[in-house]
Amino acid sequence: MAQGQPIFILPEGTNRLLGRDAQRNNILAGKALAETVRTTLGPKGMDKMLVDGLGDIVVTNDGVTILKEMDIEHPAAKMLVEVAKTQEDEVGDGTTTAVIIAGELLKKSETLLDMDIHPTIIALGYRQAAEKAQEILDEISIDDISREMLIKVAMTAMTGKGTEKAREPLANLIVDAVQQVEENGVVDTDHIKIEKKDGAVVEESRLVQGVIVDKEKVHPGMPSELKDAKVALINSPLEVKETEVDAEIRITDPAQMQAFIEQEEQMVKDMVNKIADSGATVLFAQKGIDDLAQHYLAKAGIMAVRRVKKSDIEKLSKATGATVLTNIDDLSEEDLGLAGSVTQQKISGDDMIFVEECKDAKSVTLLVRGSTKHIVDEIDRAVDDAIGVVAATVEDGKVVAGGGAPEVAMAKKLKDYAESISGREQLAVTAFAESLEIVPKTLAENAGLDSIDSLVDLRAAHEKSPYMGLNVFSGDVTDMKEAGVVEPQRVKKQAIQSASEAAEMILRIDDVIASSSTSSGDMPDPGMGGMPPMM
Repeated sequence: MAQGQPIFILPEGTNRLLGRDAQRNNILAGKALAETVRTTLGPKGMDKMLVDGLGDIVVTNDGVTILKEMDIEHPAAKMLVEVAKTQEDEVGDGTTTAVIIAGELLKKSETLLDMDIHPTIIALGYRQAAEKAQEILDEISIDDISREMLIKVAMTAMTGKGTEKAREPLANLIVDAVQQVEENGVVDTDHIKIEKKDGAVVEESRLVQGVIVDKEKVHPGMPSELKDAKVALINSPLEVKETEVDAEIRITDPAQMQAFIEQEEQMVKDMVNKIADSGATVLFAQKGIDDLAQHYLAKAGIMAVRRVKKSDIEKLSKATGATVLTNIDDLSEEDLGLAGSVTQQKISGDDMIFVEECKDAKSVTLLVRGSTKHIVDEIDRAVDDAIGVVAATVEDGKVVAGGGAPEVAMAKKLKDYAESISGREQLAVTAFAESLEIVPKTLAENAGLDSIDSLVDLRAAHEKSPYMGLNVFSGDVTDMKEAGVVEPQRVKKQAIQSASEAAEMILRIDDVIASSSTSSGDMPDPGMGGMPPMM
């Protein structure tokens, strides 16, 4: 065998980056992604316009929406998108914060790698710092879940998200909704339905103690308005059942045919009578209702709606107290739910059924309005974030000041903590502390302030109080607790946890092997930082 002959174990065309090249490439991608969303942070953050292949437009400054809509190819950048998605699922807000902290941790690690500090040492230091940061957060948290505090939390979450002028009325609606569905200190946000309709101003948004179903009654002869309605929920079709097997019936006499048709009619009639006898005045069916059944239901004065989504049926059950039935024969008065009013209303050209005034409803609907489709979509995202943070506050009972205050407080205490650590991890903990300061820095930059001056002022103010944050409107350092700028502790905890874990994971990668089955463009040019073109 000839000496020096290369041995190929990977197929031809495989892209491979090793060691420092792999680390630099991944770090570059993380930094580029963080830079993309960085300008959206805070009340003075700008929006992004995202255009997809079909020409659909999304205008938003919601971090996770931007990252989901962008067509990202770089594997390390995709890992940071997961950070944002986790943040969104767990808390509903703080996605941009999580991504920019992760980006900054990667940026700082580059300096440490240049000092020949091993990636595992950096990862270990970051983990220690993240644990310590969680403890510091507990120390600087405020225990308060009064209604006033919840409204402040909701307003902080919505600031800078297109809902500016209607923040207060929306915050009140959101707090009402969360408190309504809360059971034993737990809030299931699935029970708060958001129904969005354009064609009106934001201030016309309202909370319905019950459910809005985006359907119309099946027959024009049915009532459009009912008071003290009794609601039946059925998830089987109201039509003559087809036979399970193919059967052939030979009819020799026209009278037999007539009897057959009459029997089918009678079956439908019996179903409707069963519903009417139970006392139900409104029927929501998950499946179809055939024409004959519609006719008989209209004659009986029952309002019926068909093909209602399963999720809406469940919400109606929670709101009215009705039992969802599969078999109509089982229907009795005990299975019915109660609603003070069931009406069909036209909203922005579409008929919708409003099931309102439910006593002690454990499922509610927020009808969100906006003047155009893009505006109402952005308000919907802001409201969704606010519901998440209010729910997190109700469950945990802990809030922290906003405006970059907790990050500066954590950075200050982490630097002190770093001095107590021996070994090279000390440098990683200090880097972690400095990385957290990216949040107040970015808030200042986005507001057009000098980030260094702002940070120096914040550090000085934190000698007196851990609640001092940056007021981006005046440019001053103020007490955020007094100013009513507060966020749930969970938002910060989750952001730090996700960001540090993602940064650790990316740091430990020293070999990137991209298979040849993907296009050659999949291994991005290291100089581009792995960000694909926006168009």
